[in-house]
Amino acid sequence: MADFAPLKRTEVGRYLRRAVATAAALAITWASSVQAQSGGVLPAELQSRWNATKLPQSALSLVVREVDGPTILQINGNLPRNPASVMKMVTTWAGLAGLGPDYRWRTTLLARSGARVDAQGTLSGPLYVKAGGDPFLTTQELWALLRDLRLRGVKNLTEVILDRSIFGSVAINPNDFDASGDRPYNASPDALMVDLGAMRLLFQPDAGARKWVPVLDPPLPGVRVTGTVQWSDAVCPGSPSIDTQVINTGKEVQVQVAGQAAGSCGEFSVYRLIQSQPRLFSAVFESLWKELGGTLGKGISEGRAPANAQALVWTESETLADTIRVINKRSNNVMARNLLLTLGAETSGPGATPVSGAQAAMAILQSQGVDTRGWHIDNGAGLSRTARVTANGLADMLQAAWRSPLMPEFVSSLAISGVDGTVRRRLRNGEARGMAHLKTGTLRDTRAIAGYVLGTSGKRYVVVSIVNNDNAPAVRPFDDALISWLVSR
Repeated sequence: MADFAPLKRTEVGRYLRRAVATAAALAITWASSVQAQSGGVLPAELQSRWNATKLPQSALSLVVREVDGPTILQINGNLPRNPASVMKMVTTWAGLAGLGPDYRWRTTLLARSGARVDAQGTLSGPLYVKAGGDPFLTTQELWALLRDLRLRGVKNLTEVILDRSIFGSVAINPNDFDASGDRPYNASPDALMVDLGAMRLLFQPDAGARKWVPVLDPPLPGVRVTGTVQWSDAVCPGSPSIDTQVINTGKEVQVQVAGQAAGSCGEFSVYRLIQSQPRLFSAVFESLWKELGGTLGKGISEGRAPANAQALVWTESETLADTIRVINKRSNNVMARNLLLTLGAETSGPGATPVSGAQAAMAILQSQGVDTRGWHIDNGAGLSRTARVTANGLADMLQAAWRSPLMPEFVSSLAISGVDGTVRRRLRNGEARGMAHLKTGTLRDTRAIAGYVLGTSGKRYVVVSIVNNDNAPAVRPFDDALISWLVSR
């Protein structure tokens, strides 16, 4: 077996630490409270669209600039606002700038120094699973990793120890944000996360019996589906809407299902958070190991891998450049959370928290000349009531990204108007289709959109629009009109 050396602090880590020190030395302070600057005037065609929203102008922060050119529109540009999922642009750009496009997360299986595998396939001592914080480790990748271990002659494990020390205490209660704790968008971050923490409920049609047969994927002991989804003979109206409730009885976890689905819709799936991240990983690991013919003696526990442990096999994630496309186009919350924590780990070492991740991100932005006064980054995903950015600061960041050699990787991670991601159903008709790369943000009282727009003249614009108001959904026609107006310039 080859010797295993813990990953050393890379040039990336040194760069990030220098950035943090530089930001601390600059020590930007506020002399007074930021006041709303509502001096901007909208063009007549946009003003009429704004008036139709019936929103007060004080609810809007709007900045439009020519890329590397003048500011065209500015309303309340320095007022801190909740950006909702537009915050993912901040996390992904800071991650790309600080870690590099080819950064990969590694999950490693290790053994004690000098450990051996006997003739029966028994590994002497524990097997350690060293987490790397991979935000998109799948069951298939974990299966392949364990298969590699089997190919090296390992069959019998006395115990498995999971080392999550790259992150600190980062678990959250998925119910805390909106009491919808079984929904994947509320998943807790975790250093050893598999399948984003969600399990699939597959519903297979049995036309003869006029019923739906639920299948849990992956099938795990102690988890079962109860309840019934009613069969309907209607023409399929679209994706079925299924109600679920996760009940932990102490002896087992029950997933109660209810609702109705048209048989003509065919097989369909829903995804739910059914177990905590640590329990899900352990259950999937043990299930896959047994499927591969392996045995496990004492079970799975938490701990630390020895500093001199030797690597047996490992798996690496997709590159960061590929990963941020998933985060931004699909607006994936838990992946963004893990990326922010990774920034913290690369800056300060193991034990990263959202605070250390936010400090690293802010330091990177400030070193690029981004005005971050009034900003607050909490989890990096935007699923928050307290996160804040300013429209001017966000426009600064988009300008800095455009001037960077990493611009193509970042821009390609954003959704294309009328084509894909969170704006695939918007701006599908007319000139604006395919002419903007955007990130959207949606919360109960927040609507935001930001990114780059290419005008028919060949000029490109940075646009940031954020509304915080109880009637924020009313701004969508205005935002679409804004993008179309810029395309027409």
